[in-house]
Amino acid sequence: MRNPVNRVLLGLTGLALIALGGTALAAGLGASVPSWWLFSGRDDVLLSAAERTRWRDEGWWWPAVVASLAVVAVLGLWWLLVQLRGKRLGTVRVGDPESSVLLRGRALERVLGEEVESVPGVDRATVSLMGRQDAPRARITLTLTPSSTPSGVLTEVTESALTRAGTSIGTPRLPALVRLRAHGRTHRVR
Repeated sequence: MRNPVNRVLLGLTGLALIALGGTALAAGLGASVPSWWLFSGRDDVLLSAAERTRWRDEGWWWPAVVASLAVVAVLGLWWLLVQLRGKRLGTVRVGDPESSVLLRGRALERVLGEEVESVPGVDRATVSLMGRQDAPRARITLTLTPSSTPSGVLTEVTESALTRAGTSIGTPRLPALVRLRAHGRTHRVR
């Protein structure tokens, strides 16, 4: 969902809300606004008393209002969660641009995870790929054994597993964010 259409929709929605709020604020403060605008003066309201109470006695009115507001709220929350979620890479382009092959991102994550878990001092590893098909980045969370040294594990992971993974997909190196968990504490290393 993080594409140009989404960004344009977010931008237009933001501009519309800023314009509506700004002119409502300007009209409320007594500034002059165009005659065709929704608000014409300091004492003007968006909906008059007659417009607000017009449908009040109808049996369908309040359920329709509550249902539509609930749908808008759920869609807004869904959109927000999609924006906050990191985009996991579905496929990775392997090889040079002229003769490349697409590899499933989950397959590379699984292989890289198994290789990282084989490093001495690593108890468990979780790997996820982010970024673009032609420029992937790895996010690795390592749970270390109590007797391991974080610097030694990190050196082994970067020099062996990440170098081999980068070589296998045809990039000089595979950038990674490595999170080390040792003795209940978390440390980030880029």
